[in-house]
Amino acid sequence: MRILYGIQGTGNGHLARARALAPALQRAGIDCDFVFSGRRREDFFNMESFGEDFRCFAGLTFATGRGRLQTGKTLVQNNLARFLNDVRRLALDDYDLVLSDFEPVTAWAARLRGKPSLGISHQCAFDYPVPKVPGYLSARLVMKSFAPTRYRIGLHWHHFGQPVLPPLIERQHAAPVVDNKIVVYMGFERLDDIVRLLQLFSHWQFVIYSKDVPAPQQIGHLRLEPLSHEGFHRDLADCAGVISNAGFELASECLQLGKKLLVKPLHGQYEQLCNAHALELLQRGHVMHSLDSEKVAAWLAAPPPEAMPFADIADVLAHWIRRGEYHDIDPLLATLWPDRQQATATIAAVTQTQVD
Repeated sequence: MRILYGIQGTGNGHLARARALAPALQRAGIDCDFVFSGRRREDFFNMESFGEDFRCFAGLTFATGRGRLQTGKTLVQNNLARFLNDVRRLALDDYDLVLSDFEPVTAWAARLRGKPSLGISHQCAFDYPVPKVPGYLSARLVMKSFAPTRYRIGLHWHHFGQPVLPPLIERQHAAPVVDNKIVVYMGFERLDDIVRLLQLFSHWQFVIYSKDVPAPQQIGHLRLEPLSHEGFHRDLADCAGVISNAGFELASECLQLGKKLLVKPLHGQYEQLCNAHALELLQRGHVMHSLDSEKVAAWLAAPPPEAMPFADIADVLAHWIRRGEYHDIDPLLATLWPDRQQATATIAAVTQTQVD
């Protein structure tokens, strides 16, 4: 079996999922070619998992500035004519399946050519009544049409009584915790704003990862690091907590490891606002909507949560993909959510507070 695997390159969460799934696909005997979009090729890092022949397209992405979604700039920077040309020219004849993690070039190419396509992403979970914030109708419509596939599998931190799967994450191993060590990755914020905020907390050691840091440097109790997949996960293993934007994948890793989590959702970004809402609903994270020193202080004083162990879904999912029965997700649900049929207080709470 040969598949074309399209991965959205905006942020690093989709890449992290692909790093978990790609080896499992190989173990299942599936040949993969990889396509990335949403970021320049030179801006990707630690791409060894995908070989040297992966392809990159401009695709479609969004513009941000100082923690806010910039709608006007997003419309200007996306070249629709180039996108349509890339969709038209992408060859699919040699593939049995197109797999898309919210990647629009591969998804639309498959749709227009009638090629079997499967979406696996956190965004697909929003097809169902999982926790959502009210409003944002245009964002909901964009989420449904951005990377359309014939079959769709959503991923979330809890099943909420819906046909979604647990997070697809790389297996991380916790190390003895350094009690005052906090890892910070806020890719949508300005580095100097983050530094200014955290300089107030001199009794804590902060490790800040940023694309704007060219080489490691120390500023008092702040250690600044350039982006590094391996380095980040070494620091994640023994930290006491994480401050981040409200992306899905990093939060999933923190929940799995039992790391204390403080998130600042990207202002105006529907998915991140929903993620923050879900974390609060599940009582698994703290939320701030601005770089708020009082919120940081309260979070630093809070106790850590219990770890939230997720089923290791990569190999199960890869073998299910190989079988090709994409209309039938029930075997996955039964294997990966053994308690899904049980009524839980969490589902009751979601039902009462949900505004879809």
